[in-house]
Amino acid sequence: MSQFGFLHCECNDSFGWRSPNSDDTPGSYKNHGHLRTRTHALTSVHRRSKNRGSWQLGDVVAPLVCCTVTGRVSLFFLIDVLFNFSVPYKYKIKECTPLYVTVSRRASEANRRREEMRRYSRKKNVVLAVLLLVTGLYFISQSDLLIAGLTRSHEQIPNDLYWQAERLVSKESWVEQGNYLPLNVSYQLLAGAPSTEQKYLSVGLSSIKRKKGSYLIPTLQSLFSQSSPEERSSMVVVVLLADFDVSWRVTTVKEIKTAFASELEQGQLVVLHVLQDLYPPLTGLKRNYNDAPERVSFRSKQNLDYSFLIHYCASLGQYYLQLEDDVSSAKNFLTSIKRHVEEQETKKTTWAMLEFSALGYIGKLYRSAHLPLLARFLFIFYQEMPCDWLMSHFRELLTQKTPILFKPSLFQHMGTFSSFQGTYNKLKDKDFEEGFYTNPAAEVYSDMSTYQKHFPKLAWDAGEGFFWGRSPEKGNYLTVVFTDPTVVKGIFIETGSGGKDLLESAQVETGHDVVTLKRGEKSCKEFQSVGTLENGRFEMQEMDTKYSSASSCLRIQVTGGQKDWLIIKKIRITTKLSTPPRQA
Repeated sequence: MSQFGFLHCECNDSFGWRSPNSDDTPGSYKNHGHLRTRTHALTSVHRRSKNRGSWQLGDVVAPLVCCTVTGRVSLFFLIDVLFNFSVPYKYKIKECTPLYVTVSRRASEANRRREEMRRYSRKKNVVLAVLLLVTGLYFISQSDLLIAGLTRSHEQIPNDLYWQAERLVSKESWVEQGNYLPLNVSYQLLAGAPSTEQKYLSVGLSSIKRKKGSYLIPTLQSLFSQSSPEERSSMVVVVLLADFDVSWRVTTVKEIKTAFASELEQGQLVVLHVLQDLYPPLTGLKRNYNDAPERVSFRSKQNLDYSFLIHYCASLGQYYLQLEDDVSSAKNFLTSIKRHVEEQETKKTTWAMLEFSALGYIGKLYRSAHLPLLARFLFIFYQEMPCDWLMSHFRELLTQKTPILFKPSLFQHMGTFSSFQGTYNKLKDKDFEEGFYTNPAAEVYSDMSTYQKHFPKLAWDAGEGFFWGRSPEKGNYLTVVFTDPTVVKGIFIETGSGGKDLLESAQVETGHDVVTLKRGEKSCKEFQSVGTLENGRFEMQEMDTKYSSASSCLRIQVTGGQKDWLIIKKIRITTKLSTPPRQA
């Protein structure tokens, strides 16, 4: 009989075996073989083993043969014999007579467990060591650094460690490479074709059929008309016609081809569409924020439209600008965007999104390397919340905790009726300026009495702010002190509001050599007049041809008193930064 961890069997002179639990009479066993070997050999083996005090492989030949003949042998007994090449102490020949041999456990349970744990621990350690060695060899063999290190020339790069560090630092991360998470979507090209050359900026906007009015054509006209030929050659505008109404798409494409034939031919404008079959479900969605089902479907589809649009634009430019189909653009907006991007790079600012409008999903700038991830992000969470909320979460996930908003805004919302159910929408960006704002950093001082919180600097800063002062007297001034010496190319000053509160008599001056006055204000040591205000306005261009040296101050000097109050609405200049001469 075979039991777990224990073998007990009987053997007669014919090597027949029977279970001890069966009939105990000698004649009751079943003969399973016809070997005629005498069993006194077993007795002698047993006796010799007892005299030696240990068990050898030969000590178990007879019992093993007996067990093999019957096929009733303990599996654990055989394993122990094969692996240890000796009879385990847990087995012994209990009795050996000419009729039978009994094998049972002899070693104590505690010793057996200790031996098994030691043996298991040794085997486990060996297996782990082999696995670690194989894994390490695999990753080393797959390493680019190892391959490059074996093949590069030592003459070209003598410092091996320095080369390795340089390569690791300069290598783009998986985000910058952009080769991840592609959307499975195909596009219908309705008009135009993108250039094979990557542009500086791709501009994306999605448009659908509106119940009241259409602003797509005016939006495109503003984008191109407010850009110089050089700026237009540096960007591509992509329009996604996202409505499922075929007749509306056909009509809109005809209008675009008629109005922008040149832009389409030059690869500056592309019009495309995504089939409805590629959209996930747009009805029966979660009603987050207790929105009506119609509104949930509208904003969810809008997220998907932007997702498909952004995915298409990922490789078209270095940067991507998100707009809506009902906005107007500021003059030379691309040049302004480029200047702000360069400023952020100079400051080594970590940014995921730059904002050139405070409204919704208008004027948001992204790195093109992030677009595949943004497209997937909008696609995954399309039914959760509106797109402008999702883009805020995306910005924070890319470790930009606070918005970076530039003023004045470069884009203004001009639509009167919303694309959702044609509701009235009077949303406007108060910081929008149609002109190109290039005022440099500066401090502003004035000795005129200020009304409430309409401080002098508001006339210099971007936005709708202005300086409002009480009746000026002769000799009063407003002085702008530049942070860095600046070559002034043009000056524009506007005063008054609705024909009232004009500055009637004043001259405009530029100054050099900054000094600090007794009351703590800054000014310039010398000033020179460049012109006078007429009807409350002053405008002068190409000043650098006459005044080529860098200026440190700009001053408005009152030359005659007046009873009326005054408003200085805007002070705008165009500049060319001047590098101060190096000191020997």
